[in-house]
Parts: sequence; C-alpha cells; structure tokens
Amino acid sequence: MNKGLTYLVFSLLFLALACQQEKKSTVQKEQPIKHQEAAPDKKQEEKPKMVTAEDIVIKKDLLYKKYTLEDTYPYKDTTRGFQWDKIKERLAFIENFQQTPSRYAVLQNYQNEQGEAPTIKDFKRDAYKRVADSFNVARYQAAPLYDPATDKPVRYGRDGWLVRVKGADTLAHIPIAGLSFEGEYTVPKRYLRLISDSVQFNIINVVDVKNQNICTLEKVGKEWLIRSMNPVTSGRHKPPHAQETPTGLFVVQEHKSKMFYFEDGTRTYAGFAPYATRFTAGAYIHGVPVNNPKGSIVEYSESLGTTPKSHMCVRNASSHAQFVYKRSKDLSSLVVVID
Repeated sequence: MNKGLTYLVFSLLFLALACQQEKKSTVQKEQPIKHQEAAPDKKQEEKPKMVTAEDIVIKKDLLYKKYTLEDTYPYKDTTRGFQWDKIKERLAFIENFQQTPSRYAVLQNYQNEQGEAPTIKDFKRDAYKRVADSFNVARYQAAPLYDPATDKPVRYGRDGWLVRVKGADTLAHIPIAGLSFEGEYTVPKRYLRLISDSVQFNIINVVDVKNQNICTLEKVGKEWLIRSMNPVTSGRHKPPHAQETPTGLFVVQEHKSKMFYFEDGTRTYAGFAPYATRFTAGAYIHGVPVNNPKGSIVEYSESLGTTPKSHMCVRNASSHAQFVYKRSKDLSSLVVVID
C-alpha cells in the first residue's frame, strides 16, 4: 500500500469517528435537563389551638352519689346551682396552659415555715390588722414576689399558687410566671416546691363560695366527667380568727386523715376534722368538724350548703371529704375556688 492510499484510509477513519462523537454529543445536548428538586421547606410547627369554654365538654358520670345536688336547686326563697359556664372557663384555662411543655412549681410557706416574707414598700393593713399587698394577699403564710428589674419585693404570693418556672432552678432567686395570678417575678428558692414536668392536672375540685357547693371533675380523653356534686360550707369573714376561703387556683399540697384544730386564740386542741386535703395556707377540704379531739367521725351536718361557717376551710359530708381525700393527689390535683 502506497503512502497516498494509507493517508486516505486514515483520513476516512478519523472522519467517521468524529461524526459518531458529534452524534453522541448532540444526543447528550438534546436530553432534557433534570432540575434538582428544591428541598421542601421545614414544616413550621403549628401553635396549639386555644381551647375556649365552648369547646369544653362536661358530662355527668358520678362516682360519689350521696347528697347529690341538681344543676339548680331551691334554697330558702331563692335558687342556687352550679355555675357551669364559669367552671368551663376555668377548665379551658387549665387545658390551655398545659398545652405548652413547662416546668411547674407551687409557692409554699405554710405557717411561715420557710420564713416570714419581707415587708413590701406600699403595704397596707387588712381587716385582720395583718400586713398585706394591694391585691389583699396577707404577708402571713405568703411567698415574696420580686420585681426582676429592681430585685425588690413588690407583692405577696399565696401559699398553694401554681407557677411556671422560667429559668434555672439553681439560682437563689428563681424566675417564675404566674398561672394562679398574672405577671412574671422572681422568688427565693426556698419558697418554691418544684413539680414533675410530666404532671397532668386531670383531677379538679371546684368550690363555689357563692352557692356553697362543690363539684369534682376528672379529665378522661377529651371530656370532663363530673364525679360528684355536693353541698359545702366555706370560710366566713369574722376577724380575728375566721376568714373567707380565698378564690383562685391552688395546688393540692397535703393530706391529713385527722386535722386537729385549736380553740380560738389558744393552743388547746378543741377537736378535729376528718379527711383533710390542704390547698392553701390553713384551708382544707375536710369532713364535718368534731368538737372533741377523741370523738368519733360525724357523717353529715344540716348546715352544709347554707352559709359560710368555717374559719377558712371547706366543710363537706365526711364521706365526700374522704372521696376527695383519696382521689386528689399531692402536687398533681387542683382546687379552683369561684364566687
């Protein structure tokens, strides 16, 4: 083969290869470009839907069936009843604050066991001549609430009030936000008792000081079941020893099978009240008082459901007090007092 022919053959081979390469390139260019799919936006966490009173479902499913009152009932020349609309508002509030994961605590200073709270600047004297704040909360058995900006005590917090812990619980003054009251403050650590963050407040005892009755409720699923509807008598205003049962939201803190009490103004035992469940300061839900420290339990009193008669406590039929006593656990049940 001469050089000319060899050159021709190689030229033809080169052209053939070049054409094939061009076709491949063309095919590659004609293929549609696959766009990279955009990463889906991270779904924003939806805020919990606020529960309203209209959303609350209450059903009767009584577990305690003695001395049961109707929804409305006669009293002397008038009518009394259970304020279900107001109760639903309180239950909606309880459901709403539990939708946000929180660390809870209860203010505690029963009988000033944690030390007398300091005197606030603009204090006043109440009807019992005690130092009190502008909210009519007495210093005795209260926790001091400090203004975070000035680090000065500005008001008092009732023993038994529920709060949300907002900062480290190792600080000398712990930041808190009120649930039983409005506002954010700091509280000396010794006045706070921490509550498990897994707690669910599903047992609620509602005391009505206007109508002198009590209902106990239990959250089951999405419904609130009424477990009892009974007559009571609450605290009366009679200085210097007897006082009204305070309204508000309180944490059950203590149980006593017998709560012994003194004669007014003395340190002598006058008697006892059975099945006592304490929720604020010296206020208990308890049975019929027995005016003999060694006496036997009395089941019922005709004064129940009439007018305020106690020193601060909520008197019940003794078997109903026992029902509340057994079902209301410390630091996981609530007492709501309405008027």
